[in-house]
This record gives sequence, C-alpha cells and structure tokens, in this order.
Amino acid sequence: MTTREVADYLRIKERKVYDLVRQKRIPATRVTGKWLFPKHLIDQWVAGGTEFPDGVAGVARTGQPTPAICAGSHDPLLEWSLRESGCDLAMMPGGSLDGLGRLAEGEAMVCGLHVYEPDTETYNQATVAEACAGLDVVLIEWAWREQGLALAPGNPLGISSITDLKDKKARVAVRQPQAGAQILFRHLVEVAGLDMAALGVLDHPAMSETDLGLAVLEGKADAGLCIASVATQYRLDFVPLHRERYDLVIRRRDYFEPPVQALLAFANSEVFVERAGEMPGYDASKLGRVVYNAS
Repeated sequence: MTTREVADYLRIKERKVYDLVRQKRIPATRVTGKWLFPKHLIDQWVAGGTEFPDGVAGVARTGQPTPAICAGSHDPLLEWSLRESGCDLAMMPGGSLDGLGRLAEGEAMVCGLHVYEPDTETYNQATVAEACAGLDVVLIEWAWREQGLALAPGNPLGISSITDLKDKKARVAVRQPQAGAQILFRHLVEVAGLDMAALGVLDHPAMSETDLGLAVLEGKADAGLCIASVATQYRLDFVPLHRERYDLVIRRRDYFEPPVQALLAFANSEVFVERAGEMPGYDASKLGRVVYNAS
C-alpha cells in the first residue's frame, strides 16, 4: 500500500503515517524513494497491538504466527540484503534493545543487535540471555564492523579522539538510548574519563546509522559515532575506534521459516560476498556461525 492507502486503511492522516515511519514504529520499505507498506505486515502490526484481558494475552500470542519483521539495530548490509533477497522480511530498526524486546514479545521474527558487554569484552550473549530468558533463541553472527567517529569532510576541527570532542567543543550527534552504538559510545566516553554531560550533544538523537551520517554531512553536527561504511557513503572523514560484532537473534521455531531461510541463503551467495567485500569496515567471513544457543 502507498502512504495514502495505508492512511485510509488505518483511518489516520498521512502526516501521522510519516511520523510513524520516522519513529520506526510501522512496517515499511522504501522503493525508488517512495514508502510502501506491505498489507499483510500492517495487519500483523495492528494485531500485535491488541490489548487482552489479564491471563488471555499470552495464550493468544502463542497461537499467532510471528510477524515477518526484522527489528533491532540498523545495519546497511542487512538492509540491502533484505531488499535484494526478496525474503519478505520488513525492516523495523529502532535500536538493539528495542528490537530484542520486540522479538521477546513475539513482535519480530529476527532481531539485529550489537551490544558491547564490557565485563567480558564481548558482544550480545549476556544481553540476549537476560532479555530472552526461557525462550528458544539462537544467536548467529552476521558480520564484524568498524565503529568510529564520522567527521565533517576535511575534519576542520582536527578531531582524532573522544577527548577532542570536549576539548574542541564539537557538536556531537548521538543515537537513541536503546541503540547499540549509543551503548558503545557511552562506554568509550567513560573509558576516556569524560562525562556525557560535558559533551555538546545534539538535542534530538539520530534514529539510524544513516541519519547520523547525514547530520554530520549537512553540518548539523561536527562528529558522531557510526560505522565506517556509512562515513564512506557520505564521504566523511573517519577515525576508527572500535571493532564490533553484529549478530542476528532468531527463535528456533522461526529459524526454518521461509523468510529467514531465504535471507540466510542469500547471505551465502556470490553477490552477497561481493557486496560485503565492497563495504568498508565489514568482515562477513564467519556469517552464520552460532554464537549462542539457548538451552
């Protein structure tokens, strides 16, 4: 459905539809610059918001098929793969922890996440084990990525480290609190001996990697933490700071569903390997490796 059609279908104004898209709260996909809304996913999205009397919701949810939605952290390679594979998974990025909550509640079939766990200096496993306790989830490696500071072309402020953000009074774009990039950024700021309150953080967080890159490109910010491929896409300067692992969380009951299998099959194709190799900072050589399998 088009924006107008989905507005009529939901009996809301078109402006409200655009607000929902901007907030990553409605299943949508962009084709040749226009937003489209798969009707079956809109129906599932509406059904997923149904309120039940106490004691009924769990039973009702158990009998419902999981919506074909990939929630969680925004990843450009994953977004491209969902589109090119024809797997029928709609991307609903809202941050790693937001997506994990959606998967745990049965509102998403796949969740992408990259949550740094400083106690073990690793990624995602403890976070998934806690958020999905009692669920039949499996954690699969997607790719390693290079995180760092995206800077205005030419790096006019001469920024080369986290401490420079404070010393040079940079305007800093950040992500929403539940985003893996923001969790990592807070950790890097703490390791640098700084406080977030000491930085010139913009009032409104960027809701995706590309939104943050655009904020720097358009001069709304001097710097922000994002992955190398986004900085390259917008021809921004880039200071690498951290290598991270991006994983996919899937319930075992959904692993063999056609949308998931179509995505994973595409990720083993030559065209995918070629694309991943062209994206700066990516290493997808161990894609599909099982990192955690809940007992």
